[in-house]
Amino acid sequence: MVLNPATPLVTIADILSEVDQVLIMTVNPGFGGQTFIESSKAKVAQLREMLVERRLACAIEVDGGIGPATAGAVVRAGARVLVAGAAVFRAPEGVAAALARLRASAEAVA
Repeated sequence: MVLNPATPLVTIADILSEVDQVLIMTVNPGFGGQTFIESSKAKVAQLREMLVERRLACAIEVDGGIGPATAGAVVRAGARVLVAGAAVFRAPEGVAAALARLRASAEAVA
């Protein structure tokens, strides 16, 4: 299940027990390198609350604007699967170093 930034969580409330993973887009789909939409953190947290209340083991994934500056915040909100493109593949320090920074940011709060 994928939710674009403007799609409310109520859209999937009735079928949440039927899905294994929800991808919350944290940018509007279309091209890489976009800026993370800050209100996405609240959406992730709200989805996590819904899952806990219903005792569901659905994974929360985020995609868009994910990098060292945002990874920790979305993990703290409840995301467990992070998609990072530009932060890794366009990083001046190279892929390995970028991944290390991303993991450190995410693991600092996990």
